[in-house]
Amino acid sequence: MNNLNGKAIIVTGSSRGIGKEVAILLAKNGAKVIVNHSNSPDEADDTVNQIVNNGGEAIAVKADVSQRDQVTDLFDKAIEAYGKVNVLVNNAGIMFSKLLKDNTQEDFTSLFDVNVRGIFNTLQEADAKLADNGIIINFSSSTAKLMFPTYSLYSATKAAVEQITRVFSKEIGRGISVNAIAPGATATDLFLNGKSQETIDKLSAMNAFNRLAEPIDIAKVVLFMASDDSKWISGQVIGANGALV
Repeated sequence: MNNLNGKAIIVTGSSRGIGKEVAILLAKNGAKVIVNHSNSPDEADDTVNQIVNNGGEAIAVKADVSQRDQVTDLFDKAIEAYGKVNVLVNNAGIMFSKLLKDNTQEDFTSLFDVNVRGIFNTLQEADAKLADNGIIINFSSSTAKLMFPTYSLYSATKAAVEQITRVFSKEIGRGISVNAIAPGATATDLFLNGKSQETIDKLSAMNAFNRLAEPIDIAKVVLFMASDDSKWISGQVIGANGALV
């Protein structure tokens, strides 16, 4: 189960946080991992080194997913290194929260450029370059179903990702499955930054296990979705949130 031997997998935004944990776990299960980052070469190299030191295979490739030419380069370098790309994990994303009235035009552009245009760009490349019978896993968020104040724009980007996932799953063909995973509150620097202990405790109490998810909790779901055991699942959004919603 969950044998990824021989699979070449791109994990966007995998220099830190959930993406790093995903990259390391996939490599432990036999995958050849392309560790993507936009501007954190030292952290990306650390991810690669952890994989290699554990007997796995990985390379780091810098690419801003919001820039189409860089996404093309990401896929081309992956194929140059490993001959193919079998799985795409669209983890890269940014998050900040403000009341709707306080968001600027630049805030709107930043969130949608990375979180939505980034997936649009990688899916267009995958349509042409992902191997037959491949797998695509997009990252959404459980905030898309939770009406949390200050998360209107971020939630909107993730709702867009979910709808793109559903439609694209019926378009791409070639035996390729397309799904999204929607984590809940997860203990990463991205999520914890700026939050009080009171807020963290309140969010922890909202799920069935009275704790935040750890990155490995999410990585284990991605591991299953990246394996052929998941192949009859497509066009779905998998809530990995401990019954939060």
